[in-house]
Amino acid sequence: MRWWDIDPVLELERDLFPEDAWSRGMFWSELAHARGPEANRRYVVAESGPGIVGYAGLVATGDQADVQTIAVARERWGTGLGARLLAELLRAATAFECAEIMLECRVDNVRAQKLYERFGFEPIGVRRGYYQPGNVDALVMRLTTPENSVQGTEING
Repeated sequence: MRWWDIDPVLELERDLFPEDAWSRGMFWSELAHARGPEANRRYVVAESGPGIVGYAGLVATGDQADVQTIAVARERWGTGLGARLLAELLRAATAFECAEIMLECRVDNVRAQKLYERFGFEPIGVRRGYYQPGNVDALVMRLTTPENSVQGTEING
């Protein structure tokens, strides 16, 4: 993801997460830490034709990484794009030498939970009222072997 991707990413973000969408400033801040020798973030986009149909991001701190966001356009649900984006984040976590990856997922987002479980993430707790302003709980999930979870997966574009 580059700065010129922010506007189309924001359109998708607002469509998919109307109550708790990230702001332009949040994406700019994340991208500011994604390049250069001190980079500790990896953000990717998936494009189809002239448009962005998915994006994902991860931050690494020490030996732990956190999936910050994964989003796929509704018309691409069920196509495997979410899995390819997640695989790219797991490869980035391995490159950052992270031994563990954490994420939060809305408790009502069963589709995402099933994706994460397929990659080996396990639920370890709940954060009450994590997603605001809707006051929706988050399921906390953890993966401890990211390098073993991405074999045989690739992302193009």
